[in-house]
Amino acid sequence: MRIDVAFTPSEIDDSRVRDRIIVVVDVLRASTTITTALNNGAREVIPVLDVETALKMRTNLSAELTLLCGERNGRIIEGFDLGNSPSEYVSERITGKVLVFSTTNGTLAAAKARGSREMVIGSFVNLSRVVEYLSGRGDGDATILCSGKQNTFSLEDAVCAGMIIDRLCELKPPVLTDGARAAQGLYKRFGRSLLSLLNSCDHGKYLASIGFARDLESCAAVDSVPILPVLVDNTVLKMLQPQPPTGGGAADEERTGVKSSA
Repeated sequence: MRIDVAFTPSEIDDSRVRDRIIVVVDVLRASTTITTALNNGAREVIPVLDVETALKMRTNLSAELTLLCGERNGRIIEGFDLGNSPSEYVSERITGKVLVFSTTNGTLAAAKARGSREMVIGSFVNLSRVVEYLSGRGDGDATILCSGKQNTFSLEDAVCAGMIIDRLCELKPPVLTDGARAAQGLYKRFGRSLLSLLNSCDHGKYLASIGFARDLESCAAVDSVPILPVLVDNTVLKMLQPQPPTGGGAADEERTGVKSSA
């Protein structure tokens, strides 16, 4: 497997998406929140770019079963049901619901990844599931797409990408591009204390300043949410169920539409 890293969505063009596995990383906070939501019982998550699309989509879906979710500049969008804090996505509120989800950074990255061979969502909280998934995809190429902050570099996403790569290298070393090697180096430099990293990075400090300091602890908790969101039919994110010890591939394909190439 050959691994590439794009540090912002603006780096992505069709050549870095087509026929590739894309891992979208938005540590603070869309990747963490989407993963948490699916783990806590949401039926599916539909990422959309803008508020207008979200509002139109709600009119086309069952209002009873649909929640509008997301943020702009870290704060809940006016008129929406939930923001982008993982703590909001409790089972009592979201079980069985379709979440129409729009954020400042993460959903832009997800939109850029449409048209890829496969797309999954990665973060610290489901890191081992991402590594397990990539290690089982045979010789396919992968790009880890960092969401960044308003199309600029974010250290926390790069370090998460580097941690994924470092764990993969412990299993079956992939071929790394310069970007992938740089991300791995950033992880080795800044990855000893992830909570310290999130407290000191630009976006972490901003979130703390608007009242979301506790989210940083949730977002730094490695493998606390051991599921993998995958894009199905190029439209919705659903949970890829863990494979049973034997014969699990067909079951996973049936649940998600993602075919195993391992």
